[in-house]
Amino acid sequence: MLPATTDVLVVGAGPTGLTVAVGLARLGRHVTVVDGQAEGANTTRAAVVHARTLEVLEPYGVVDALVSRGLRATGFSIRDRDRVLVPVPFGGLPTAYPYTLMISQEVTEAVLLARLTELGGRVLRPYTVTGVEQDEAGATVTFAGGESVRAAYVVGADGMHSTVREQAGIAFTGEAYAESFSLADVRLSGGVPQDEVVLYFSPAGVLVVAPLPGGSYRIVATVPEAPRVPDVAFVQRLLDDRGPEAGRAVVREVVWGSRFQVHHRVADAYRAGRILLAGDAAHVHSPAGGQGMNAGITDGVALATALDAVLGGGSPGLLDAYGAVRRPVAQQIVSLADRITRLATVDRRFRPARNLALRLLAALPAFRRQLAWRLSGLVYR
Repeated sequence: MLPATTDVLVVGAGPTGLTVAVGLARLGRHVTVVDGQAEGANTTRAAVVHARTLEVLEPYGVVDALVSRGLRATGFSIRDRDRVLVPVPFGGLPTAYPYTLMISQEVTEAVLLARLTELGGRVLRPYTVTGVEQDEAGATVTFAGGESVRAAYVVGADGMHSTVREQAGIAFTGEAYAESFSLADVRLSGGVPQDEVVLYFSPAGVLVVAPLPGGSYRIVATVPEAPRVPDVAFVQRLLDDRGPEAGRAVVREVVWGSRFQVHHRVADAYRAGRILLAGDAAHVHSPAGGQGMNAGITDGVALATALDAVLGGGSPGLLDAYGAVRRPVAQQIVSLADRITRLATVDRRFRPARNLALRLLAALPAFRRQLAWRLSGLVYR
């Protein structure tokens, strides 16, 4: 059952909310996590954990479990069919994690939840927030069943359509892309690297192929109208039209699939009194670069540190500092994802010129190094 009071109420039990909760629980704070979905109802869109994210999670006691269950992709490349336009190796990065860890969001959440449970915490489901009222001393959150919780602070980690953000009256500025995205986890053979994430800029459109643990691959593509559930024939056409040609990749099975519309938006503020935002409630963007879940987790680490300090008697201005640091990072990530997405979906007439420009830039070691630093998140240290 819901407690009557808590230090921090976290709304949303995705990677961001769980990160905030683990961060506070390990520091001895009373944290309550609620989620509107029933157990196991989450999809698994995110599949990448970058080097900087693993670095900030080191004190949480979850990195070994994540690394042991993930697949290490040692590079990233942009290609036009079989031609490599931009190679981005991660091996030379100054970090203990010189790779991109490919791991499903479902597993990442399971590892974080297991750690929260070890620390005496748990997620209460399903509880749907209907209202948040705050005063100088705290905030009262009410739920669809009539229950309420009094908290010193409320964290909105409840996604793009955040009820907490709406209750706080914080605008979510941005827009949506015209094209839809198709996503599928598949089993395939031949054609694609087993240790590298590839972004294909083909004349037919953009395609991402990323290896996952267990031999499957994550496929993401922009299409005018994505099917609700992509089948083998649909994914095979994407690979045939946009992927490798010299060695054909053959789809054997679609394990899971979905479609989604992509927005690029950033909240106008990360704090409104006793209410704070993190993750997709604060920023959303294209999956290009695989930054979404990583930005949310790093938000969560920073927010947990700030909340602990304030609960311990520190200045509430530390919570404003959280937003002052993290919001510009989100703006940079949104800008990068937007540039990559617009490059990938440029008009067919201009794609040869785009590819030539990318090859010329890729000849510069400084360009490849900067891209590796930005994709890995190390640029935000």
